[in-house]
Order: sequence, then structure tokens, then C-alpha cells
Amino acid sequence: MNIHEYQAKKILKDNGAPVSNGFVISSTSEIENKLIQLKGKKFVLKAQIHAGGRGKAGGIRLVEGIDRIKDEAEKMFGKVLVTHQTGPKGKEVKKLYIEEASNIAKEFYLSCLVDRASSKIAFISSTKGGVDIEKVAKENPEEIITTKINPTEEIKNEQIEQIIKPFNFNEEQKREGKKLIHSLFTILKDKDASLIEINPLIITTESKIICLDAKMNFDDNAMFRQPEIFELRDLNEEDPKEIEAKNYDLAYIKLNGSIGCMVNGAGLAMATMDIIKFYGEEPANFLDVGGGASKEKVSAAFKLILSDKNVKAILINIFGGIMRCDVLAQGVVDAAKESELSIPLVVRLAGTNFTEGKAILDKSGLKILSASDLNDAAKKVVEAIK
Repeated sequence: MNIHEYQAKKILKDNGAPVSNGFVISSTSEIENKLIQLKGKKFVLKAQIHAGGRGKAGGIRLVEGIDRIKDEAEKMFGKVLVTHQTGPKGKEVKKLYIEEASNIAKEFYLSCLVDRASSKIAFISSTKGGVDIEKVAKENPEEIITTKINPTEEIKNEQIEQIIKPFNFNEEQKREGKKLIHSLFTILKDKDASLIEINPLIITTESKIICLDAKMNFDDNAMFRQPEIFELRDLNEEDPKEIEAKNYDLAYIKLNGSIGCMVNGAGLAMATMDIIKFYGEEPANFLDVGGGASKEKVSAAFKLILSDKNVKAILINIFGGIMRCDVLAQGVVDAAKESELSIPLVVRLAGTNFTEGKAILDKSGLKILSASDLNDAAKKVVEAIK
């Protein structure tokens, strides 16, 4: 789960990390009463959307003078920002974060995340702040320092020294930097965060350290023990289809292709998407119905795929273990008839109750293309939309 910048900064502040003073608004009518919280003559207005690249899209504006804040805010509210992370449709600005402007002397990059490959917490630090770290990793990998820490141990002083080494802090900044590293380490572990990114971390002309921007992601599986974190969820920032999928406990991610996929098992789903691409088309989604899906759950998954107007054909690939082929088949038939299916449907079944499942499909009266294996299924679904 992602949260907004203003929410991430509140968590940072509550854990002793240095952030600029600021407040969030949902309409310009809130500005006058909240401006008393800020000092200075320069302010930054930041669009609150779950996507990077806001600055280039016009989602971050520097304003001089209190009297100009409302005018600029009115221009930003309702604006659709299109960035490299939003997709072509973009995201509408519904919230703004207004904070005191900082006098930037230097910009750095700092993050910590769960590194699943090593089962450790990885801190990434670089002098290249304020830019995409992926671009830095590709073009200047020597500019990135990675420090891995065992999550079952306390972070050691020598590890902290390695993390902040690229920043060339003075003694006072080192003390503040070490406190910040401890804060990030604590938040990641105690709040079940999977990523905390500070980009940029800055030194001001007054020699102070400030987390100028902040991003946090949290492990969805930790919802049961982090209720206060998951109350921060903003459904307006999520795809309605993905929200509906979660209500049925379906693992669904919308993609930009034309072939809808329904599969049981994440590994098989990835293989299915790969072979669709191999034959020259793109998957419209990742959808794992899980091992013990009911007829109702399968039906919901099928309708979810059909709700995507980009879908021109559907490929169902089921290897029945816990998942019974007859249950899957009945769910598909019910949903297809209710939705008045009008696009090609290719089905590959194997495993538990395969014979019963195939019989249900054969007797359904639907135009279903049966496939003997995954390769055959991919060929047929790609040919069906040519």
C-alpha cells in the first residue's frame, strides 16, 4: 500500500526525523485558517498523488508571498497530472500539501527497503538526489552505496557511517544524520514498511538536514497488525478494478494489453503472461484466483476481466490442485452467460476434476476454444484477435 507525501512526513516527524512545516488541504477554503502554522515568505505547493515525476508535470510550484497561495492552489486543484508513473490517463489532483520553502545547498538520495533476495534491510545512499535513482543506477552505478543490515539485529555505528559517507556531513550534520538513519530503520521494522524513500534529502544554506520529499510503501499482508497505517489508504488513488479485486481476495493488477488472463498461482500467471508476449501480444492484467477459489470468486474474476474495455480476448489457464476444474468451469460459464460474452475465450484446464470441468464447458453452449497445453492456448488466443 502506498501513502501520500504528507502522510509519510507525519510518520517521519513523529519518529524524530527532520521535515519542513506544512499542512494538507482538500479545498482552497482551508488555506486561510491553516496558514498560521507556517513562517517565511516562500512556500511550496505540492500535488498529492501516488506517482513520481510531479515536478515535471507541473505538480510542484514555488510561490512567493501568502497572497499568491490561493490563486496557485486554485489552478492546481482538478489538474490531471501525467507522469512516467501515472500512465496516459494521469491522476487528478484532489489534495495539496503546502509547506515552507527551503534554501537548498545540496541534494542527496536516501532510502531503505526490504531486500527479498538477501532477506535483509538495504539502505541506498547517493549524492545524486532529486533525480530518478533508476537512471543513476543505470548510468552512474558507482554513485550508489548499498548497505545491507540484518533485520533481527540492531543497526551498528559502522553501518550508519557507511550509509552517510557519500554526504560528507560536518559533525553536527553527522549527529542528525545518524538519528535519521535510526528513525528510518525503526519505522521500516515497526510499521511493516517495504520502502521508505527520501528524495531529495537536503542540506540547507543554514546547514540543516531536511527530508524534502518522502515516499513510503507498506506490506499489504501486515494490515491486521497495522490498522492505524492502513487507515491512511486513499482509495481515490487506486484503480477501482483493483479495489474490487481485493474485496474478493483476488490478486489483480491492471496492465495495458488486450488479452485478459485468469490463472491460479502467481508463477503460472507470470508464465502465461510471458508466453502471450512471446507470441506478439500483451496481457491486459495479472490475475491469480488462488488455490481454493469458489464458483462466486471465479465468476467475480471473470467479470472483472470483462469490465476492462481494452480486453479483446480472454485466456484461462488452470492447473487444478486445490483448485478444482469443475468449480472454475461453472464460475466461468455463469459469468459468461450473465455478461453476454462476445469476445473469444480460450480455456486450458488440467488437474483435479478436469473431466468434469471440460464437460461443463462443452455443455454450456458457449463458443469456447479448448487448448491442450499452455503453448497451444497462447497461440489460439493471439490468433483469435488478429
